[in-house]
Amino acid sequence: MKISAFEIRVGNLIEYQDKLWRVLKTSHVKPGKGGAFVQAEMKAVPSGTKLNERFRSDEKLEKAHVESRTMQYLYKEGNGFVFMDTENFEQLTIDAEDLEAEAGFLVPNSEVQINIHNGVPFSVELPSTVVLEVVETESVVKGQTASGSGKPAQLETGLSVTVPPFVNTGDRIRVNTQTGEYVDRAN
Repeated sequence: MKISAFEIRVGNLIEYQDKLWRVLKTSHVKPGKGGAFVQAEMKAVPSGTKLNERFRSDEKLEKAHVESRTMQYLYKEGNGFVFMDTENFEQLTIDAEDLEAEAGFLVPNSEVQINIHNGVPFSVELPSTVVLEVVETESVVKGQTASGSGKPAQLETGLSVTVPPFVNTGDRIRVNTQTGEYVDRAN
């Protein structure tokens, strides 16, 4: 679908220079001389390359068609993560290198949103928090004060987070997927 440069919004996906770009910032500029234009900061999906581009007001751009599907994470197989579409039960494998940031939050049987462009998955949207089990952490020495400091904990997915001193091995905790920080106990 073609849109004018003035219809570009933050978060839009645009096909430009034979690549897929996510719009990070836009500013509409009307100089004293010459025509108005839109200054857009964009990031290539999935490479992460940034681009600042100026578009004339009468310029048309191709807005990318993105399909968002609810899928269930099943298991890790070799160097990939296997997901199943919850509607038609088709399975899809995404390479581990494409899910570097999200891998520590993926628990079998959890539901995620997978964004697909031209049949190729390009991003995974996680819930805001996930519940994970602590598999290893230091024990608290009696008499230690809880002076706002935490201790490291290893979670079932391999993720490491800092937890309060009262969290023990075997506890289930809630972790923020945006920051990777401990939120609270989930027992």
